[in-house]
Amino acid sequence: MFFCANNFFGQIRVSAVLDSAKIRIGEQVKLDIYVNYDVSQQDLKIQWPSIGDTITGKVEVVSIAQIDTTIPDKANPSIFQQHQQIIVSAYDSGYFAIPGFKFIVNDDTTRPFFTETLLLEVHTVPTDTSATKTKDIKPPFEEKFNWKWYLDYIYWGIGLLVFILIIILVTVYFTKRNKQVVLEPEKPKIPAHITALASLEKIKAEQVWKDGNVKEYYSSISDALRLYIEERFNVNALESTTDEIMKAFRTQVVDKQSKEKLEQALTLSDLVKFAKLTPIEDEHKFTLQNAFDFVNGTKREEVMTIPEPQTNTSSNS
Repeated sequence: MFFCANNFFGQIRVSAVLDSAKIRIGEQVKLDIYVNYDVSQQDLKIQWPSIGDTITGKVEVVSIAQIDTTIPDKANPSIFQQHQQIIVSAYDSGYFAIPGFKFIVNDDTTRPFFTETLLLEVHTVPTDTSATKTKDIKPPFEEKFNWKWYLDYIYWGIGLLVFILIIILVTVYFTKRNKQVVLEPEKPKIPAHITALASLEKIKAEQVWKDGNVKEYYSSISDALRLYIEERFNVNALESTTDEIMKAFRTQVVDKQSKEKLEQALTLSDLVKFAKLTPIEDEHKFTLQNAFDFVNGTKREEVMTIPEPQTNTSSNS
C-alpha cells in the first residue's frame, strides 16, 4: 500500500507518495514528489524544495533523481507534471514523520504550497535464537502418589460441602415464601452513534489542545471513533491498526467520502501519538469535524423501546 499527500490551489497540485509505509531497518523505499500545473498559466515559476543528506534526523537520503516533466493524461495535454524520485532509508526502528515539502510559486513566499506529512514505520529484524537455545534440566524424581494420604481431608471436605448445601437450601426456601418478585425490564441499548456524538461534543467543548494537550485531544477522537466502529460495524477497531480498520471497511457498505474522512482522522491521530507531530489549529478543528461527519454519515437510526416493569407475586402456604 502507499500513503499520498497533496495540496490544491488554483490549477497547481503538489503531492508526495511513499511506495511503502512499512520497512525493516536498512531497507530502501521510494519517495516520489509530483507537481501538476496548467500550462495556460503565463510566467509560472515553481521553486522546488532543497533536499540534503537527510529528510529528518532518522530518515536518510540515498539518492535523488533529476526532475522530469511529462503529460500524465494524453486526453488533457494542457496539464503538465513535474516529477522527482528520492530513495530514502532508515537505520533505527520506530515511527518517523516525513514533513511536508515546501514549494514556492512565482516567488510568492507568503503563500507556499506544502505536501502533507507522511509516516514511515521501521521495524527491527528478529534475532534467531534457535542455535543458542538451552535445554531443560532433568526433573526431580517423584514418589508414587497414594490417595490414602488425603483421606481425612476428603471426609472433612465432603462434610463441609453438605453442611453449606443445607444452609443454602433452607435460606432459599424461606426467602421465596410470600416474596414479591419484581421483574426488572431490560435496559434499552443506547445506539452507537448517540454515544459517539456525545463523546465528540465533549471533546469539542473541552478543547484540551488549547492547554497544550494535543496528544490527549487526538487520542480522544481516535478512541471515540474506534468504539463507534466496534458497536456499529462489529469491527474489532480498538485492537486494530488504522491500516487494518480501513481494510475491514472494504467489505462495509459505506460511501467513499465517509471512508476518506475516517482515514484522515485516524491517520493524523496516529502521527500525533506515535510520530509526535504537532498539527496547526485548523487541522484540530478539521479532524474533529471529519469525525462528526463520519458518525453522522454512517449512523443507523434505531428506535429504543422501554418495556413496562412486570410484577410477579408468588406465595406458598
